Amino acid sequence: MKKNQAADDDDEDLNDTNYDEFNGYAGSLFSSGPYEKDDEEADAIYAALDKRMDERRKERREQREKEEIEKYRMERPKIQQQFSDLKRKLAEVTEEEWLSIPEVGDARNKRQRNPRYEKLTPVPDSFFAKHLQTGENHTSVDPRQTQFGGLNTPYPGGLNTPYPGGMTPGLMTPGTGELDMRKIGQARNTLMDMRLSQVSDSVSGQTVVDPKGYLTDLNSMIPTHGGDINDIKKARLLLKSVRETNPHHPPAWIASARLEEVTGKLQVARNLIMKGTEMCPKSEDVWLEAARLQPGDTAKAVVAQAVRHLPQSVRIYIRAAELETDIRAKKRVLRKALEHVPNSVRLWKAAVELEEPEDARIMLSRAVECCPTSVELWLALARLETYENARKVLNKARENIPTDRHIWITAAKLEEANGNTQMVEKIIDRAITSLRANGVEINREQWIQCVAHNALECARAIYAYALQVFPSKKSVWLRAAYFEKNHGTRESLEALLQRAVAHCPKAEVLWLMGAKSKWLAGDVPAARSILALAFQANPNSEEIWLAAVKLESENNEYERARRLLAKARSSAPTARVFMKSVKLEWVLGNIAAAQELCEEALKHYEDFPKLWMMKGQIEEQGELMENAREAYNQGLKKCPHSTPLWLLLSRLEEKIGQLTRARAILEKSRLKNPKNPGLWLESVRLEYRAGLKNIANTLMAKALQECILWSEAVFLEARPQRKTKSVDALKKCEHDPHVLLAVAKLFWSERKITKAREWFHRTVKIDSDLGDAWAFFYKFELQHGTEEQQEEVRKRCENAEPRHGELWCTVSKDITNWQRKIGEILVLVAAHIKNTF
Repeated sequence: MKKNQAADDDDEDLNDTNYDEFNGYAGSLFSSGPYEKDDEEADAIYAALDKRMDERRKERREQREKEEIEKYRMERPKIQQQFSDLKRKLAEVTEEEWLSIPEVGDARNKRQRNPRYEKLTPVPDSFFAKHLQTGENHTSVDPRQTQFGGLNTPYPGGLNTPYPGGMTPGLMTPGTGELDMRKIGQARNTLMDMRLSQVSDSVSGQTVVDPKGYLTDLNSMIPTHGGDINDIKKARLLLKSVRETNPHHPPAWIASARLEEVTGKLQVARNLIMKGTEMCPKSEDVWLEAARLQPGDTAKAVVAQAVRHLPQSVRIYIRAAELETDIRAKKRVLRKALEHVPNSVRLWKAAVELEEPEDARIMLSRAVECCPTSVELWLALARLETYENARKVLNKARENIPTDRHIWITAAKLEEANGNTQMVEKIIDRAITSLRANGVEINREQWIQCVAHNALECARAIYAYALQVFPSKKSVWLRAAYFEKNHGTRESLEALLQRAVAHCPKAEVLWLMGAKSKWLAGDVPAARSILALAFQANPNSEEIWLAAVKLESENNEYERARRLLAKARSSAPTARVFMKSVKLEWVLGNIAAAQELCEEALKHYEDFPKLWMMKGQIEEQGELMENAREAYNQGLKKCPHSTPLWLLLSRLEEKIGQLTRARAILEKSRLKNPKNPGLWLESVRLEYRAGLKNIANTLMAKALQECILWSEAVFLEARPQRKTKSVDALKKCEHDPHVLLAVAKLFWSERKITKAREWFHRTVKIDSDLGDAWAFFYKFELQHGTEEQQEEVRKRCENAEPRHGELWCTVSKDITNWQRKIGEILVLVAAHIKNTF
């Protein structure tokens, strides 16, 4: 023992590679000490503990190792497992086929084992004579060469050369004696056509081939699965394991059959599903899948077999009726089904649909006896009966189903159709009483759904009743007014609004809707009188003051508009009133008065950014760039979070050629307003307009990390990458109108007209207030649509009255366009659009 310890001392490794900073040297600290009996006892105890701990975890570790090995073998099967399905097919090989397989010979290194001496044969003189003739120089030019520039050569051997045989004379030309592959291909096609014609004309065989549809039929036989073959094999093994583990599990057989069907092995799929019917004879789904996979007559036999196992299955009976092509056979199947399942509403409905009205009435009489709780059957029977009998049928239906409102409504319709209008109201009153007595809750949403079903008169009646119950509720009047605006006439809308303002005189929007309706109809005095009454009810209403000003200015009554604004500034001096006052003087050319009013307004409302914008734009219009810059800077001190002010100042600097200053302004704006899409977008476009596309792309990458600019990012990409970028944009912003507009423009640029029109429709449906979307849509229809489609887009835009959009606001807020209507602005914006995307 001591000798061993001495040897261990000598062999102790104190190299740096055996040193660890935390544990020190890997060797034993007391290896040089004496090994006594208590050390041996301690080692024995530790060894016993290790053994005990190892036994405790042994079963779990072995189980885990076994699972890992199974998983590994499933992911990477052996060659033997991969070809196991092919080996099984060897059992189908007959003895004659086995004997006819040739013996495997030793074909390796055949040339080395059987060396053959080279034979050198002299070239005949005729070979040289033939090539001398083809290699002669041509001194004349063919007329076709002068006409086509050498693209059409006198001999087919030349390729884009003025002389034939330009590619190594004697090797690529047909005059060399080599095979002409083009002629061989033509001959092969001719032979194929002859054979197809012979087969298609022949009637002796069982199959006749259509030569025109031959390739189409071949394409239809190609498996539709495009996955990896290894995935298919794994799926097969997995499903096979499921079938063997639990052979009475129907989904395993169905999934196996569908896998084989997808991979093109239809017969294997049929065999599997038929085996499934044997193992799961009580599974409805397995039988239906077997009927689907089998051809016509075989499917009928499968369904007949399924009926014997499942005589109460409605779905199998329905499938059996669908397989029949003759109406009488369908009726026979369904009547047989009703003998076994007389309480199935689906079977009764399918059987009644095949019958004539008289037979259907008789059958429905029996159907309501077997299915007394089916509302559809009762109502169908009532429709086929006479007036008196229909009343009796509906009374019986109410006795059997006292909780359904449709029976009462049908009874009321029946009385109304037969001129007995006095009974209609009584029936509805009795219906409400009976339904409440039976605990049926009829909420308001169920009645309001009548509008969605296009039952306009019903919806109008509901609104009328609601207004009787809630005469002072503004929201109900407003919804009723919108309903009349969209579905009624102008007279009905105005009559409703007169009643509305009588009950809700403080509701400004109702007064404004009435005045606008009169104005659009051309009755300006009536509109003035409505607004005068509105002033009496709401003396200090900003909205009514501004509506009156707009009415006068739209009708060229500028002095009246000025007087109204002066009164408004004295009685209701709001920021918007001042802004409209400045704008009126500005558009009328009174610049001095506009500036004076603007200065007065800024004394009261210095934190209103639109006043600063107007002040700067007036100075900019007069070419006073320094004054405009000063106005914008003062405005930004008071309103540092106003994005339009930053944009106006940046564009002013860019306009006078100060690109560096414009860039600095935008950087400063982004610091004060982080995650602002408008500022990032202007920064990107500034670099793009300056021709610095690399910097623009870098900024766009930064912008996408902070905020949403996907619509602009699509068209910053090169054409091949735009579609991929648009997919990413839709994943991030599925309902963003700018992204949808970008996708529509992308399809437009690819000349996919139908898809582009569909995406334009989606865009304006999601956000009808986005003027840019309407403008691009109208421009698209101008280029690719009919006059009717163009007019439809224009009318929809006028009804939507858009107010936002970058291009839209640029045109609509231009002082020269202040009197233009929505349709005219749409035409102007569309004219500014250049589809260079």
